[in-house]
Amino acid sequence: MPTYKAPLRDIKFLMNELLDAPAELAKIPYYTANETADADLMSQVLDEAARFVETELVPLNAVGDKEGCVRHDNGDVTTPTGFKAAYDKYRAAGWTALDADPTYGGQGMPHLISNVLVEMLNSANVAWSMYPGLSHGAYSALHAVGSDTLKDLYLPKIVSGEWTGTMCLTEPHAGTDLGMIRTKATDNGDGSYAISGTKIFISAGEHDMADNIVHLVLARLEGSPEGTKGISLFLVPKFIPTADGKVGERNGVVCGSLEHKMGIHGNATAVLNFDQAQGWLVGEVNKGMSHMFIMMNAARLGTGLQGLGLGEVAYQNALVYAKDRTQMRHEPRVNPGEQADPIIVHPDVRRMLLTGKAYTEAGRAMAMWLALSIDQEHHHPDEAKRKEAADLVALLTPIAKAFMTDNGFNIAVQSQQVFGGHGYIQEWGMEQFVRDARIGQIYEGTNGIQALDLLGRKVLMDGGKKLQKLAGTLQEFVEENESDEHIGDYATQLGKAAQQLGSLTMVIGQKAMGEGGADEVNAAAVDYLRFFGHVVYGYLWARMAKIAHEQIEAGNDKDGFYTAKVQTAKFYFAKLFPEIKSLATTIKAGNETLAVDDRAVFGWEGALVHA
Repeated sequence: MPTYKAPLRDIKFLMNELLDAPAELAKIPYYTANETADADLMSQVLDEAARFVETELVPLNAVGDKEGCVRHDNGDVTTPTGFKAAYDKYRAAGWTALDADPTYGGQGMPHLISNVLVEMLNSANVAWSMYPGLSHGAYSALHAVGSDTLKDLYLPKIVSGEWTGTMCLTEPHAGTDLGMIRTKATDNGDGSYAISGTKIFISAGEHDMADNIVHLVLARLEGSPEGTKGISLFLVPKFIPTADGKVGERNGVVCGSLEHKMGIHGNATAVLNFDQAQGWLVGEVNKGMSHMFIMMNAARLGTGLQGLGLGEVAYQNALVYAKDRTQMRHEPRVNPGEQADPIIVHPDVRRMLLTGKAYTEAGRAMAMWLALSIDQEHHHPDEAKRKEAADLVALLTPIAKAFMTDNGFNIAVQSQQVFGGHGYIQEWGMEQFVRDARIGQIYEGTNGIQALDLLGRKVLMDGGKKLQKLAGTLQEFVEENESDEHIGDYATQLGKAAQQLGSLTMVIGQKAMGEGGADEVNAAAVDYLRFFGHVVYGYLWARMAKIAHEQIEAGNDKDGFYTAKVQTAKFYFAKLFPEIKSLATTIKAGNETLAVDDRAVFGWEGALVHA
């Protein structure tokens, strides 16, 4: 069975040395007032989180994959053996309340810490982690735009974990194009609405782990405009609460079926049928999309953390196997008295392992940087700092979702490859990591959609202002370090890449204003996001390498941690970062090779017929 140890040494390096998070959080009165910005406290919380996931959740991962969830004739769903008991312990320990508002029973810890917890949860048991994960997203949306009446009734229950939450967007005919949804809302005349329709692919949509499930549902009020402008957001509980906040009568929402999926078997992916279910408006009429995006953005970062977490656990198990498995001989011999040497000595195995290590550690650095920025965006007393942080969060969120899940899946595949034939066999657990990681590239907006969001909305729509702010940060770092004896070459490479990112952005923008229009943006977006991801990772690896060299020179590397950072950075810049060269070529190629004769190439008598 696979094992997992939370990478606490790396997490604390990033928190304390790269980000100087305790000092940054101490500038925020919200955290100092709650006494949660303390470095020792945060370290203790992380230690306890690691203990919980390693002892309680790792043993349930294979169980959940094998058993899956069971739907009964009445629509109720039973989760795999041990899932509910682990959730009860999770609740009792206060993990559901970690970064929630103390007004509603939360602990007021920094988002940075809850972000790290989510990574650990995903490494330990991604299917289980989705139950509290979806609840946190529902909490975020309700906390931001819900009425005081709804918040007072529902948030304490969600924060305590007594009730869980979901987000209900997708319908059989409306996935990415949410303007096509058919779920209807009718005003009951008493402050509530009757919700009718069908939602599909609802993660944690029905289960036995909590007393109630709070669904946040997109629906169209009668008389509202067509398209996304006419969508509103409604809160629809599985059981309608009584006046004193207890579970009351069953509402008109039932699980019609569970999806049979490639992976994440332990999570109930439900088809939910709403039949005149009683719901309450969340926020403003016809503002449902903007309100739901609060939850979706949280979910997108959470999905990126799934890719990160699965990449980490897959890498860890491949590393253990590579040290133990003996095959072939290496010169010089490592085990001269044995028939073969451990496969970790072979360069191609090292390539796969270092790829996993380099992408995972850079991804963790980006995720924690993003999480600290979210803390600053929400609570920093300086309005200018809040705006700066908000712009960075907006810019990096699609990269975190797409780049981290693409890399996470590829790490899982390469880690499986390290095992050879054993990696394809169920008992070793590696094939589960591959199956579980695949969904991250698909849901919460496919990675192609994330790329369009990055290039079209976050970069081009505002004239590149957000990009220019980040470019300024990168340029300042480059100028300070391009003559550094240790990382000067990395800084130079980074500077050239950042400048090229700017020029590529201009090329795409100019093409988009010509005959090619939006198709030029669409054609370049996926490669553009990957190029951008490498620029961000390159910046973070250069910073980590600089710190590591300083610590080595100061004689603080007894455990070899900093040496490992230096050598992994060297691998990243030599073997992975150069991918930007091919990406630049494909970005410049634009839409020309995609604008083919549909009848000739695809055998389709479609509307797009090109000469």
